[in-house]
Amino acid sequence: MTDRIPATLVETIDPRSPIRLTPAQAGGVIHTRSFSGLFRNLRRYGAGALFLLFFGTAWLNWGGRQAVLWDLNESKFYIFGATFWPQDFILLSALLIICAFGLFCITVFAGRVWCGYSCPQSVWTWVFMWLERFTEGERNQRIKLDAAPWSVGKLLRRGAKHALWLAVSLVTALAFVGYFTPIRELTHELLSLELGLSSASWLFFFTAATYLNAGWLREKVCLHMCPYSRFQSVMFDDSTLLVTYDSARGEGRGPRRKDADHRAEGLGDCIDCTMCVQVCPTGIDIRDGLQLDCLSCGACIDACDTVMDKMGYARGLVRYTSERALAGGRTQWLRPRLLGYAAMLGLMIGAFGWGLQTRALVSLDVTKDRGLFRENGAGQIENIYRLKVINKTQEPRRYALSLVDAPPFALQGKRELLLAPGEILDLPVSVALVGRQAVSSSEPLRFEVVDLDDPAIRVSTASTFVSPIDR
Repeated sequence: MTDRIPATLVETIDPRSPIRLTPAQAGGVIHTRSFSGLFRNLRRYGAGALFLLFFGTAWLNWGGRQAVLWDLNESKFYIFGATFWPQDFILLSALLIICAFGLFCITVFAGRVWCGYSCPQSVWTWVFMWLERFTEGERNQRIKLDAAPWSVGKLLRRGAKHALWLAVSLVTALAFVGYFTPIRELTHELLSLELGLSSASWLFFFTAATYLNAGWLREKVCLHMCPYSRFQSVMFDDSTLLVTYDSARGEGRGPRRKDADHRAEGLGDCIDCTMCVQVCPTGIDIRDGLQLDCLSCGACIDACDTVMDKMGYARGLVRYTSERALAGGRTQWLRPRLLGYAAMLGLMIGAFGWGLQTRALVSLDVTKDRGLFRENGAGQIENIYRLKVINKTQEPRRYALSLVDAPPFALQGKRELLLAPGEILDLPVSVALVGRQAVSSSEPLRFEVVDLDDPAIRVSTASTFVSPIDR
């Protein structure tokens, strides 16, 4: 007789109650159901504002040129009345840090609402889902269409859907590339089929990216490609507002008549209609608890509230609430982590504003000539320098060039400079040692450029003067 390892039965499954998998768990295509409600309206209005901002800003003009344009060929970034140069890159870094702390602050307060309401992936996915519903019908019709054999009707519906997807993708790519290439010229070249290879390549790339991400990958981008979904739960605490199912009120689930006393029958408020699953863009069942896949879009709240209204039950079976409130406590609105992120956000906004206000509107770079020194016709030791002066404003400016705190040195040549808007002037100048002998083989000196129309605008750059000590 062989020894056997003892086994203990820990759970039995009633064959009369088969396990029901959500579309996400089953790995199938997610077909969402139409719904209405407060959070759907908020998302629609927010998406409308974002679309207006994204598509409309690219077509605005300012001072005879595109209002917002990142000119890669000239390394300039125009934003309405301001021009930014590569030297201002630190401001972009500060802006990205502000966005990061803003995202952290929002996440601690209300979870992944950025993902549900403002993320471009989510916004464009909702648009593509609406186009799919427009061409192929409601959820049940789309499921039947998937299962149906190919026919002329199915081909026409699918063709119309993908044509609309590609049209939206192309318009999106045109607007995005239009922030780097003047959009009016780009549109004219596209319509006249005169696109250059570079512009055509970028348009094709962003059209394909939009089409694939919003049309085919959809929730897979959020679940498997976006790093934010992986670390966002680290920032949650027991007072973070999350989309939550109130299991104490909802269990046990089950169907019932509208006029039945469900409490007497041992039933909770959840009628197990699965509407919350059918409207979810990631196909999860919110009743299973907090999940990585949840975007906090509030679609399940709208769907559940509609059902509760029909049944005559109180709303809020699925709602935005905190773990602390769900357990019977009170949500702490002001807490150290949230205040810390808010303080850092305020500090970075202040630093960005200060940097924007104090940034130099004129740039001066000084490069010394490779030759050490030379003697001019007057017998003076002379050094040659090459100056690069940049007018960072969008107006013609007059500048005065001088040496600062350098009595033994004299600047030779041109002293007043006139620069056009955004002009880069490459200017060779010479500096002579006058009035005394050199006290060192290398002495410091400083060039300064001052705006003659606004003396507060000035910049100076240090260099060195090389000369023989013993003449």
